[in-house]
Amino acid sequence: MSGLSTAHSVALAALLARCSEAMLKSVSSTVAGLPGEKAIDMRRMLAEEMADRRRRALAFEPILPMFRVRGDGIPATTFPAEVLPRLWKVASGREPQLLPRLDEDEGGRVIVANRICQAAASIVRDQPDLVWPAGLRPEVRDKGLEDLAISLDLSHLARRALPLIEVWLKRPDGDQLAELRLMVKDCAEIHADGAWRLVEILFAHLEDAVLILRILTRTSGAADQVGFLSVSEMGDFVERLLNGVSQRVERLTAWAAEGGQGDIAPVMVDLDWCANVLAELDVTLTLEPDSPWGISVRESRLTVATWMSRLYRKAAKAVDAALPLVRVQTSGRMTRMAPDLAAPARGEAAEKAFALMKLVGVTRRAASTFGAEGDRKTLIDELVERLTSYADQILSSINEEGADRTHGLALIAVAARYLELIEARDAARTVRRRAAAAAGNGGPAGASSQAA
Repeated sequence: MSGLSTAHSVALAALLARCSEAMLKSVSSTVAGLPGEKAIDMRRMLAEEMADRRRRALAFEPILPMFRVRGDGIPATTFPAEVLPRLWKVASGREPQLLPRLDEDEGGRVIVANRICQAAASIVRDQPDLVWPAGLRPEVRDKGLEDLAISLDLSHLARRALPLIEVWLKRPDGDQLAELRLMVKDCAEIHADGAWRLVEILFAHLEDAVLILRILTRTSGAADQVGFLSVSEMGDFVERLLNGVSQRVERLTAWAAEGGQGDIAPVMVDLDWCANVLAELDVTLTLEPDSPWGISVRESRLTVATWMSRLYRKAAKAVDAALPLVRVQTSGRMTRMAPDLAAPARGEAAEKAFALMKLVGVTRRAASTFGAEGDRKTLIDELVERLTSYADQILSSINEEGADRTHGLALIAVAARYLELIEARDAARTVRRRAAAAAGNGGPAGASSQAA
């Protein structure tokens, strides 16, 4: 049996080049056990493609994250993903005999990787059409080519910096700070904006954008001073983070204006992101209250604090709607408020309250950051009293008035779940124990105790 024909090999190579890393691994595992010469050829081509990508990742490691858009949406210097394989093909083809050295020890491969990056920078400048076709995002092509060439120029310094990122993010000693500042100075000598470019490259390697502030404020002895930072090119990173906060605050406000409906997961992410950024700003920079940055932070804090206060009021009303109370007659003309045992344990009202309780539960840190911790604590205390009393009254109705045990325990399970979501775990456990005891005494309600 013959192997793949030339035409098939060419077509397969083109297809594999377009596959993601995950797809390559999936295809590799699929063909691993297939018999025949065609399968052997496929496995060989897969192995070659995967080895080529490992070498590419090593050679272009400093700038590799810049070929994808940041997941948090914060603006950053990026390049089209289609440029990467084209750049690698041309740059690696200059001296193919050196490529096996990328598989060697650290010293040998670093030398080759830096050499490939320098060759790539020359190609970007001298033969841009080979790397970035004229029809590919023409609106950013010229600037993109310039950014790419300069990033490649600085890649040898950025490569040295990558292993030190974690050190600089924590508590660097004097020698480690000196190394960072020396790298920044070296980059500035290569290009006028080389210092900013280096920080941009490091920014691409940080999944949590706000951490760039820790590196930024350590790039020089004066970088932690707002007056210096705000007029330097490095202030651009602070601007991006503050704009990110403003955009997320707008989304939170829009969500509230629409009635707080829909998926709360993005709301939780936005709120947590804003809290992280503002908390980090408090630690790394001392903002002047009347400065543009200080005003921006103050307005964001005020808007979110107001938003959270309204959220807490809305959450309390949602619980009232999901677990309503009705007025019942006790004796004579005397009445009291008691749980509505006809209320459904599931449904739109219950789900809305569930979502809001979940949101209340995860806002502890954010409430402290935005100055709404007092409102949150007041709400938590009120809900604990309200929900535990609600559960006790239902148990009394079951034990003393013969109310529907199964449905009553289902409502108690909802109350316990709400308590758990707002992190009132002791109260939730107490409610669950009492419900379990009631279920054990009632026989058929055992399933409800397990749900609770």
